[in-house]
Amino acid sequence: MSGPAGQTGRPPGGGRGPEHALRGLELTVLRRLDGLLHGDHQGLLPGAGSELGDSREYVPGEDDVRRIDWAVTARTTVAHVRDLVADHELETWALADLSPSMDFGTADMEKRDLAIAAVGAIGLLAGRVGDRFGACVLLGDRMHRIPARTGRPALYALLHALLAAPRAEPGTGAVPLGEALEMFAGIRRKRGLRVVVSDFLELGAGGDPAGERGWERPMRRLAARHQVLAVEVVDPRELELPDVGLIALRDPETGRTREVHLSARVRQAYAEAAAAQRAATAAALRRCGAGHLVLRTDRDWVRDIAQHTLRQRRTAHLAGRHPTRRTGA
Repeated sequence: MSGPAGQTGRPPGGGRGPEHALRGLELTVLRRLDGLLHGDHQGLLPGAGSELGDSREYVPGEDDVRRIDWAVTARTTVAHVRDLVADHELETWALADLSPSMDFGTADMEKRDLAIAAVGAIGLLAGRVGDRFGACVLLGDRMHRIPARTGRPALYALLHALLAAPRAEPGTGAVPLGEALEMFAGIRRKRGLRVVVSDFLELGAGGDPAGERGWERPMRRLAARHQVLAVEVVDPRELELPDVGLIALRDPETGRTREVHLSARVRQAYAEAAAAQRAATAAALRRCGAGHLVLRTDRDWVRDIAQHTLRQRRTAHLAGRHPTRRTGA
């Protein structure tokens, strides 16, 4: 099922200590991603900026009417628009979900390893334009905060802390993602990029698969102030089950174990439920106005990040040429 490490972008050194794994991340993530994304750019999700600048007269056909400065227009009786100034030295923050459900993987790595590597890649992209980078780590029943700093040594220290973080014990009462997002949104800083790395799986989230997720409202509030990218980490066994007959399944969140006979009907029902859950997650993120990037433990996730970044560059370029056109994240 899984390919060689060079094809999948697997960070080498898993299970051999944080120092070895950190060197693997440097080789696999930092150097390779830097080669795929050579050249200057405006960030992971580039845009026109968010700080208000000076007012000037409105130019029909060129300016976006949504930027009209009504106060100046009323005072001068001539239509004016407010320019946006590109942000510099912003703070990029990542929320890394290392709850027990992330301690799972059947392909090239565990979801936990992929989440940490994704944070490393995002930290590299933030550092390329001089942004400060910080992280909040959801670990068991606590959320740890790592201050935002600039420079490669600070990024290495942050990744080392993530790699050395202990695994949460099942059934210890993990903080729900919605509650973690509330605390994450409480970091009062100027507008910038906020990245949420999680599997977005909710404990006991039964009922209507299209209903509102427990994390949806705090995610919407976060996206109202910041540019938000949701990185969904997926393992192939969460999408479909193998034809292996009787199997013992263990819930990493609660620690409960149950034997299930994986008949054709059970596997089909599971695949349909998993597809519905993933579709509902994607729909919820669209409603929140957040960007959505899916990384899988059995795919070349480094290339997936690079392709997502390149798509955002093209979207921002088109938005700059057509300022009245709406573009989604």
